[in-house]
Amino acid sequence: MVHPTTGWFGATRLKTRHLSLLLHLYEQRSVLRAAEAANMTQPAASKLLAEMENLLGVPLFERHARGVEPTWYGQVLIRRARSALSEIGRAHDEIAALRSGRMGQAAIGTVVNPGTTLVPQAIAAVKRDFPDILIKVEMDYSRPLVAKLLDGQLDIVVGRIMGPEGAGELDFEPLADEPHAVIVRAGHPLTRRPRITHADLADYGWIMPPAASVLRSRLDAVFLEHGQPPPQNIVETASLPVIIHLLRHSDLLTALPAESVGPYLQTGQMCVLPIELGVRMEFFGIIRRRDQLLSPGAERVLDALRSTARRLYTDLEPSQTGTVPPANEGGGDGV
Repeated sequence: MVHPTTGWFGATRLKTRHLSLLLHLYEQRSVLRAAEAANMTQPAASKLLAEMENLLGVPLFERHARGVEPTWYGQVLIRRARSALSEIGRAHDEIAALRSGRMGQAAIGTVVNPGTTLVPQAIAAVKRDFPDILIKVEMDYSRPLVAKLLDGQLDIVVGRIMGPEGAGELDFEPLADEPHAVIVRAGHPLTRRPRITHADLADYGWIMPPAASVLRSRLDAVFLEHGQPPPQNIVETASLPVIIHLLRHSDLLTALPAESVGPYLQTGQMCVLPIELGVRMEFFGIIRRRDQLLSPGAERVLDALRSTARRLYTDLEPSQTGTVPPANEGGGDGV
């Protein structure tokens, strides 16, 4: 058995080439293919793997006739190695940005609704005062965004903590919830009806989020609760530009927070149908890794997100912060 101090000392002697090979082994499941991907010989790759296992005192991969499979120890190290190499790459990019005269960078992930309101306004505020900060924005569901946050690929996520995995490593500042409305194009046949029921909604085609999302399951449940089968004439997409284009050029319906298509509602190109759909999502908020020291650029974006959120969401308390339990353990969130 390896002494804990020896194991810790061994871990500190791991080099980036060890970690890089580890990820290649995980991806390729073959020492030969991993060696080729890492531009080294198979004996060199085998030697590096043996070095890692000797330093840590545990087997990282199981060898079999078809190749290699990570052990439980290997899976832990792989997860941390991916984060460590991502951080090293980010540090290289940030140093390059500083050397070239920019003031650093920040990588933000966001779900759709705050991605169309809060995040753009906060970024605009940052760019007015700090035009040389490079800000990267990625829009997706909460689950993949939080996974990238945990891996060190993102600095901040505006979304939800959707499951228990990694929740203990995260801080969550709640911002607002998201009541969903039924959105249609201007002139849609349903806009001429004084009263609309869920049965009326079921007669039309729908733009739906993917089947694995929480919003999809809640939409299906709402129809079932009102004695209607879930819509069968559907288009599945998570892309807001695609949703907007489909709405404007068809009689399809969709469920979105009204704020996410605010400009189209204000100009009369789209309408909110007069029906209480009965679908709400949990609070979204600012999510960060608890142990992460943000770069100066990311700190400025965080400050701008908070100040913009206080203006947009009047019920937000400035000191409202902390760790919250996961919102839902099934699938990704709706928007």
